[in-house]
Amino acid sequence: MNAFAQRPKTNSHSSTASLSTSIQEYRMIHGRRYHSARGNTDYWGPNDEIQAHSMDLTHHALTLLFHHKIFLAPIGNDPKKALDVGCGTGIWATDFADLYPQCEVIGTDISPTQAHWTPVNLRFEMDDCAAVPWTFAPASFDYVHLRYLFGAVRDWDALYAETFRMLRPGTGWAEAVEPSIHVRSDDGSVVEGDGSALADWGPLFEEAAARLPGGGGGDGDPGARMRMHMRVVEDDVLAAAFVRAGFVDVVQRTFKCPLAPFPRSAHMKEVGMFARFAMEEGMEGFALYLFTNALGWSREQVTIYLSRVRRELRDRRKSPYLLVQVVYGRKPAAPG
Repeated sequence: MNAFAQRPKTNSHSSTASLSTSIQEYRMIHGRRYHSARGNTDYWGPNDEIQAHSMDLTHHALTLLFHHKIFLAPIGNDPKKALDVGCGTGIWATDFADLYPQCEVIGTDISPTQAHWTPVNLRFEMDDCAAVPWTFAPASFDYVHLRYLFGAVRDWDALYAETFRMLRPGTGWAEAVEPSIHVRSDDGSVVEGDGSALADWGPLFEEAAARLPGGGGGDGDPGARMRMHMRVVEDDVLAAAFVRAGFVDVVQRTFKCPLAPFPRSAHMKEVGMFARFAMEEGMEGFALYLFTNALGWSREQVTIYLSRVRRELRDRRKSPYLLVQVVYGRKPAAPG
């Protein structure tokens, strides 16, 4: 049997085909392509080829950071069904499906930008993780993976409660991976408030998220909620939400991800090289929508700022890194 299969194309006029058509009504903003405005999620990241390449580079950098692992939860050797929420290009789901060819793997995302050629045990579905309840059968998954959803989730408690509902009791594991948006250093070469573009990166994102149309920054309003959710690492949002959802054996691990090849070890130097590639490729997409829509910047202002970021990433006197947090937990057995 061929290990890969091409997803069939259809001319059906069913509701699914209609949904596919509406979701592919992409928006072009400042020359970049964004997902359809329909649905519950007004996501600020592009879904074009440039951003897809950045996402794949990020996947490689994280795989290296985690010592050639694509997950850390102790899921065992024989998962039967796994879900990748917010799968992006589908690269993580593809790698997981290759690792476990007997496991049924499903990847969901708001944009249908995944590869057509996939392992036969993998399929992609268009779905918005913020729209709960999900349509999958409860207690049907052995493992749920969620990565880099910061800025797209307004209610982490609802997200992880739904994740919990999807897992098999006693044996099901969930794992979340989220980065900090604040660039740091251990040697004082990047310090918040020092006037550098790298030090301004996190504060600018927090300000932009708080000032998005519809937000105001007051307690309980969308702006305040979005601002908090840009600080998922700083505020320990993930682990607390896992516990509230009912998970047990919750483990939190925090990694330093270099944004340049400055570390002494060859392993971390390689991580930094790919992380810098990923940031340089993706940073326009990260900043363009938020900074122009929320901060009132022109595209030219964004371009000038990003040129400063790029120059500082390549400055050998600087040692910038981001924190990446991994949290995983198990759904306990049903009582009785």
